[in-house]
Amino acid sequence: MNLARRDIQHNIGRFVLTTVGLGLLLMVTMGMGGIYRGLVQEATSLVDKMDADFWVVQKNTRGPFAEISRVPVNLEDRVLTVPGVMTSNAFVSHTIQREHRGKPLRITVQGLAWPQDKGSWLPLVSGRSLAQAHYEMIADESLKLHLGEKIKFGKDVYTVVGLTRAMTSPAGDGMAFFTLQDSQAIQFDIPAEAVRLERSARYARAQKMDVGRTSPQTIKRALGSSSQIPALAMPSVSAVVVKVKPGFNPDYVQSVISKWPDVSVYSSQTQRQFLVGGIVARSRRQLGLFRILLIIVSAIIMSLILYTLTIDKLHDIAMLKLIGARNSVILNLIMQQALLLGVLGYAVAYIIGQWVFPLFPRRVVLVPIDLWVLGLIVVAVSIISSMLGIYKALTIEPNEVLA
Repeated sequence: MNLARRDIQHNIGRFVLTTVGLGLLLMVTMGMGGIYRGLVQEATSLVDKMDADFWVVQKNTRGPFAEISRVPVNLEDRVLTVPGVMTSNAFVSHTIQREHRGKPLRITVQGLAWPQDKGSWLPLVSGRSLAQAHYEMIADESLKLHLGEKIKFGKDVYTVVGLTRAMTSPAGDGMAFFTLQDSQAIQFDIPAEAVRLERSARYARAQKMDVGRTSPQTIKRALGSSSQIPALAMPSVSAVVVKVKPGFNPDYVQSVISKWPDVSVYSSQTQRQFLVGGIVARSRRQLGLFRILLIIVSAIIMSLILYTLTIDKLHDIAMLKLIGARNSVILNLIMQQALLLGVLGYAVAYIIGQWVFPLFPRRVVLVPIDLWVLGLIVVAVSIISSMLGIYKALTIEPNEVLA
């Protein structure tokens, strides 16, 4: 006869409630690890999907995802002249917040070097990649935009032609992919009155210079578009994405570009390390501390529960000792209950988590190694937590049943 099973049947209601409560606590612990894994995936998803060999960014910066980077758009032509470079595409990344359907909408805008890069590498779940140079966008599902929906950014209206999945920024904002020109138009969009005032101020400054007095026809160009004035630079881009020809030594390409005084060049692996070690590192430490605290709390709660269950059975345990039961029988009774409580609590945590975690605003990713480690920790905590109850049970005297 299994004493642990009979005792649980005798107190089935309390045991079930205790198991569910412990399961909810373990679910939070499990979710902490899943949130960290989700943060890493969100931070590195774009770098992994683009599968570039190198990222050329502004000198002494860490790239477009870790901090602001500004390089001239013609840098892609310079990079393309380096021996061994197969493709060199400009890339733009910035975040905007707009009002949509009466609610704030935060979007991480990614500019692709169309027509070389049409976004065909994106994990599309519906729709298509970019097919024209202007007024099309590919949006992540988390933005809640529908295929074919039109949305206005700045002075232009863009149509959602494709939907992606799991393409979010390190901050959790959904990504939207535009052509390079459209992303720059969104980034540098300013009101018409601001444009007029800037041109008037530019014209007034030119009139005060010698060229304004000697060449009146020349300064009239100050009233025109900035792109028509050679002295003014074109809008900059965030980075240049480089792919090396198959069979060519990537180290040689990196060594050549790294000697340029105005840029820094990093491999995709280094960019990934910047993201994980910078943006995600603090969140990882915080989530790790919470996991440790929750495990300690779980151990304390399990110890108190098992101790309480043991106290309730002191009369029965004394009776067992009086009739000659060995200590191993009593030890198995408490140890089996502790392990069953931990295993069932873990199962409840996993089952409820599969239903609850998809509802979280940030991605929760459960990987097998984390689940196995947590399972081993739960077993260890169950064994350690039972020690207090075992000690109390083994120290009771058989004659106490007569008291």
